[in-house]
Amino acid sequence: MNLRCVVLADDPSLEGAMWAMPSSWPEFMLHDPIGNGYYAALDEFAEYVLVCFDEAGDVVAKAFSVPFHLDGDELPADGWDGVIRRGLATRLPGGPAANAVSAVEIAVRPDLQGRGLSAQVLAALRDNAARLGYAELVAPVRPNGKADPRQPMTEHAFAVRADGLPVDPWLRVHVRAGGRIDGVASRSMVIPGTLEEWRAWTGLAFDRTGQVKVPGALTPVHCDVENGTAVYVEPNVWVRHRTGA
Repeated sequence: MNLRCVVLADDPSLEGAMWAMPSSWPEFMLHDPIGNGYYAALDEFAEYVLVCFDEAGDVVAKAFSVPFHLDGDELPADGWDGVIRRGLATRLPGGPAANAVSAVEIAVRPDLQGRGLSAQVLAALRDNAARLGYAELVAPVRPNGKADPRQPMTEHAFAVRADGLPVDPWLRVHVRAGGRIDGVASRSMVIPGTLEEWRAWTGLAFDRTGQVKVPGALTPVHCDVENGTAVYVEPNVWVRHRTGA
C-alpha cells in the first residue's frame, strides 16, 4: 500500500478526519498532562503534522512532530515530555528559538498495523523535517515490544538479534530507516493520577501500595494508597535520523 501524506497546515480541514481515526493506545496513555498540552495547541504546530491516506482516500495513519530548543547536542532525559515542554516554550513571547525537531507520535490505524506502513510514515516525517530545514529528526521511541515491565530499558534498548538489528520491532523499523540509537530517556513520559482515575483507566484495583503491573505499560505503575495517588514513569529510547537537509 502506497500512502499519500499531507501536511496539516496545507489542509486544516483534515483535522477532524485525523482525530476520527481509531487508535490502539492504552487508555492511560491518553492522560499525560504535558502531552495533552501539545495536542491542545496543535494549530501552532500544523506544519509538523502529517495526515496519511490510502489509495481509496481513507485516513490510515498520522504523524506528529514538534520543533524545540536543544541546548548542546545531548538529548534530554525527560524525552517525550521534555521536547513537548520545550516546544511549547518556543511559542511563548520571548521564548527560545527552535533549533531541533522531534517526532511525537506515529500512529497507524489498528487494522492495518504490521503491514509496513509505519516505515512509510516515518520516512514522510523525516522528509517533512528536511523540508522545514532541519538536518536531523530525533525521536523518543516507545519500544512497544518490551514485554517484561521489570526489564531495564537500558537492556531492552540495545538487545539485538543474530542479524544485528534490534529485538524490538519498532526500534527495528527506525534502525532499518537509517536511525541511530542514541540512549535512553529515563523519564520520558510521566502520568500521574488519583487512584480513582487509574482504576477508571485500567480496570485494576489499585488497592495496595507498591508496584502495579498494568497491561500496555513498559514499567510498573507506583501506587500510593496512603496518599490516594499513582504515577507512571516511562523510559523511552532516543533515536537520531539524518534528514539530508
